Amino acid sequence: MTVTAQGPLPTATYDVAIVGAGVVGCAIARELARHPRLRIALVEAQDDVGQGTSKANTAILHTGFDAAPGTLEARLVGEGYARLGAYAAETGIPVERVGALLVAWDEEQLAALPGLVRKAERNGYDATRPLSREELYAREPHLGPGALGALHVPGESVICPWTTTLAYATQAVLAGVDLHLNAKVEQVGSGEEGHRLHTSRGPLRTRRLVNAAGLYADTLDRLLGHEDFTVTPRRGQLLVYDKLARPLVRHILLPVPTALGKGVLVAPTVYGNVLLGPTAEDLDDKRATGSTADGLAGLRDKGRRVLPALVEEEVTAVYAGLRAATGQEDYRIAVHPGQGYVTVGGIRSTGLTASLAVAAHVTGLLADTGLDPGPVRELEPVTMPQLGEASPRPYQRPELIAADPGYGTLVCHCERVSRGEIRDALASPIPPRGLEGMRRRTRARAGRCQGFYCGAVVRELFEAAHREEGRT
Repeated sequence: MTVTAQGPLPTATYDVAIVGAGVVGCAIARELARHPRLRIALVEAQDDVGQGTSKANTAILHTGFDAAPGTLEARLVGEGYARLGAYAAETGIPVERVGALLVAWDEEQLAALPGLVRKAERNGYDATRPLSREELYAREPHLGPGALGALHVPGESVICPWTTTLAYATQAVLAGVDLHLNAKVEQVGSGEEGHRLHTSRGPLRTRRLVNAAGLYADTLDRLLGHEDFTVTPRRGQLLVYDKLARPLVRHILLPVPTALGKGVLVAPTVYGNVLLGPTAEDLDDKRATGSTADGLAGLRDKGRRVLPALVEEEVTAVYAGLRAATGQEDYRIAVHPGQGYVTVGGIRSTGLTASLAVAAHVTGLLADTGLDPGPVRELEPVTMPQLGEASPRPYQRPELIAADPGYGTLVCHCERVSRGEIRDALASPIPPRGLEGMRRRTRARAGRCQGFYCGAVVRELFEAAHREEGRT
């Protein structure tokens, strides 16, 4: 296995290179790794996998009930929901099937619920059920006053997006995929022999190319001579409330959808927190991931109506993510057979759910370019760190601590992260390159003190591991 973050890239030609190591790019790499004949590269501009949109979404495993019927997105989200649910169970990715309630706050929204039932049925999901006002408040007693009813979608779930992306990438790397970090693609030259990527770490040659560059998918598409879509970054700001707020909400609370998206939601997380958000702000800057006072104030105003007690709880974190909006109600996935090139653009917040189905679809499109992937093998299973609150964490497992006392020594007390978990992350096939990567792998520094107590110890463990790595 090969993970590189510096130095020149290999001179040998790859069969397929995937640009972008977000959740979709990593899923594609994993799918292609099932074909041992292929030599695969996963190329990422930043220093870790899942550093873009994939790290800052609402972490929902969608049933696809409200997707636009007949679209590619609807099909892939429906397929991906089943695939990712099964994969999560196999690998230990935390999932909680809490269900969702689409809450109607006025007569117009209430009248829209039967249409959403029909839409769900057209998408192959027939488990929705209208709830009366009384049923709604029995399910969510802390809901704000004035709701008229709701639509129950029992299959909607919350999931760990960080572990999902890392699981895909880990399986891909263990199966022989080369992961090249800090390798921003700046230019592309194409010819009869394939593509020559000019990256910030030098050239990389590949016979076929997959563009999974997320917010920059349109930029890479233009380097290949196509102007099929433009990505407009849509910023979503979110508030993360303390674990003490978790008893206030039992379901994912959704508004009735609008043309701008699913709107502001209140949702539990697999880590025991509560999310409020996101905003939906179309911007020009693809790097504008900062939060704003107006955006956060607007979230609180909307949250006060949905769950009044929530806004009185403590906020432990604020973050913002950028979604790849294209002005189209569908993914922008296209194959260019003559170029040996597949574009995977416009993958919005549903991309987490659809990721495994997108990967299978893209593999089929690569066959249309003349790629013969060869025989298929089953990948070696991986077991991911247990970050969810619904299952026992390492510090709660006496047999694990008896075998290795490191799991009984807490470093981050807010999130109850043990020294053993930090050690495991640093020794993993794709170790963190910074403290934010450590947070996504272990939850260290993600609690209510935001690293005030444990930050120095976590940093020392991280730096000690890198010093040791430098000596070997």
